Amino acid sequence: MNSIATQLIHSIPTDPLTGAVSVPIYQTSTFVQEAPGVNKGYDYSRSGNPTRAALESLIATIEKGAAGAAFASGLSAIDAVLKLLETGDEILAVDDIYGGAFRIFTQVYQKFGIKVRYVDTTIAENVLNAITPKTKLIWLETPTNPTLKVSDIEAIAKIAKSRQCLLCVDNTFASPALQLPLTLGADIVIHSATKYLGGHSDLIAGLVVTREQELGDKIKFIQNASGAILSPFDSWLVIRGIETLHLRVKQHCANAQAVAEFLQSHPAVNKVYYPGLKSHTNHTVAARQAKGFGGVVSFTLKDDTVDAANAFITSTTYFKLAESLGGVKSLLCHPAQMTHKSIPEAIRRASGVADSLIRLSVGLEDAGDLINDLENAFAKIKSRAGKKEQLAEAFV
Repeated sequence: MNSIATQLIHSIPTDPLTGAVSVPIYQTSTFVQEAPGVNKGYDYSRSGNPTRAALESLIATIEKGAAGAAFASGLSAIDAVLKLLETGDEILAVDDIYGGAFRIFTQVYQKFGIKVRYVDTTIAENVLNAITPKTKLIWLETPTNPTLKVSDIEAIAKIAKSRQCLLCVDNTFASPALQLPLTLGADIVIHSATKYLGGHSDLIAGLVVTREQELGDKIKFIQNASGAILSPFDSWLVIRGIETLHLRVKQHCANAQAVAEFLQSHPAVNKVYYPGLKSHTNHTVAARQAKGFGGVVSFTLKDDTVDAANAFITSTTYFKLAESLGGVKSLLCHPAQMTHKSIPEAIRRASGVADSLIRLSVGLEDAGDLINDLENAFAKIKSRAGKKEQLAEAFV
């Protein structure tokens, strides 16, 4: 099948027992056995569940991988990958990294003797120059959260292979509807399925997909041993979300492009971060390795202060102030105070997360309505600033 739409829909199996077109929810903790170790493929739902297995097979198929594993959250998926490492190993990670990943790297795994170093992976040579004999895992987000940096997966995969390192790519922002890192040489793909795969802001889930079965077996062992599994019902919700993934992502991309172009021309905006803009540093790389540029747009204000950002994010109507992204409703957040609060200020700013940086998760509303909402927010903060100046002058 050449069409991603057809592949996504028909990779979801019908139920062989009843013919149901929707994957059944096997809401059970255990399974009857004919004799000890003699069963119909399942014995306990932590070790395996038919609904979760359907999702794991589905994500492996659409990511072009050998094996998939579903976890209770994106961070538990990250945790499972990190458990492949041993004391003394090093991780080489993208500098503009999700705050939750930074937290688990530095506050959980470093105390076990696993060192983490951060580099600007948008230049592949930086990765090559930073690798040491102890580097065992290269960690990419592309696009990154929240400054939408894009790294050349294929180039970095070649570097990783030449140095016997695993390459893990967080594919959350792009989703398999746009980007397939395993086909570009990555060893592992992870997802916060909470975002575009689920697509409706109604679940928490994480996924891991491996290019090789042997590595997938190691992840499955960790999944069973640690127990951070995805429930049958949430597995079903992710499957249901994937059914419409290609349509939703297509519209997310179209709306985000329109919003990014509007912001780029606005006098109150300092800089816009969106791979679909030709001004983006790695626009050509993004265009080459992905089928679209995603639904997240970030921007900074010319008034680069937390106060200015707060004024804006509390002035919108359709863009709701909330954590997360990838749902049908548009959201916005202030990373410095929200998603990236756990990152030390100096490190945060050095990676590009400025005090006024605002991240938009552009939803599926009418693009014109979203642009009007942003324009109205700019007008509100301009009016507030004018009133403050008048008040200050009155007391001079």
